[in-house]
Amino acid sequence: MQYPDFTALRITDADGVAWVTLSHPPLNLLDATLVPELKRFVRAVGDDTDVRVVVVQSDVPEFFSAHVDARFAADPAGFMALGADDTGTAQLNPMQHLMLSIRSLPQVTIAKLSGRLRGGGNELATAMDMRFAAAGRTWMSQLETRLGIIPGGGGTQLLSSLIGRPRALEAILGAGLYDTDTAERYGWINRAVPAGELDAFVADLARRIAALTPQQIAAAKAAVNAATGGDRLEEGLTREAQALGLVYPSPQAALDRTARYLDAGMQTRAGELDLEAVMDRAA
Repeated sequence: MQYPDFTALRITDADGVAWVTLSHPPLNLLDATLVPELKRFVRAVGDDTDVRVVVVQSDVPEFFSAHVDARFAADPAGFMALGADDTGTAQLNPMQHLMLSIRSLPQVTIAKLSGRLRGGGNELATAMDMRFAAAGRTWMSQLETRLGIIPGGGGTQLLSSLIGRPRALEAILGAGLYDTDTAERYGWINRAVPAGELDAFVADLARRIAALTPQQIAAAKAAVNAATGGDRLEEGLTREAQALGLVYPSPQAALDRTARYLDAGMQTRAGELDLEAVMDRAA
């Protein structure tokens, strides 16, 4: 299958592996351009019987995906418009729908991580079946509480299933930035791989999985989902959506704080390299 007409994604496929490169500089921000393209790709690849593995990576230096566009804090209608083409699961918001769609793909999905991924960027990675990160060059966070909300794109469900309740509460309520040593120890990522070896490691794994039959992949995913509760994700996302409704649309105080963050450099390359410090100064 061909994947034309994408502007924020570069997609190539060979030998049963689709390589999806996030190419939306300067931050790979999950905005009104990138989110609909990710949704469109997921809809298409789900029907592509030639693809058995999907690898998502970034070509933006220092960022896998920064986070969801913070301007949606003051634009709930614009945020919901990201789901204009969504079908089913009407109780889910557009980001939750994207994460459930990724998790529901018949293919094995792999996130190849380098740089920073916060908020929705981290949710995008945790929605995938596996995560491998460049050691010492990858940092991740669920930053939403600093914006006056909670993770609402699957983060409360996806992260909890990986690292457990106590550590998920630490990450969500503390909104700290985690390095690859800690993320690997917590189970947030499968493993940290030396940066110079990451491409070859992921390519080799993807090729080995792609050599399996679709029936093997489907059987393994179904059995593991049953063992880990992954087959109940939609129910958990529905509860997350209900909880998010307590804090979004955001109160005025949270909107004012987010505006200060944006004025101070949030969603600029320089600001996002040390976003926690930017938020501390602007709070």
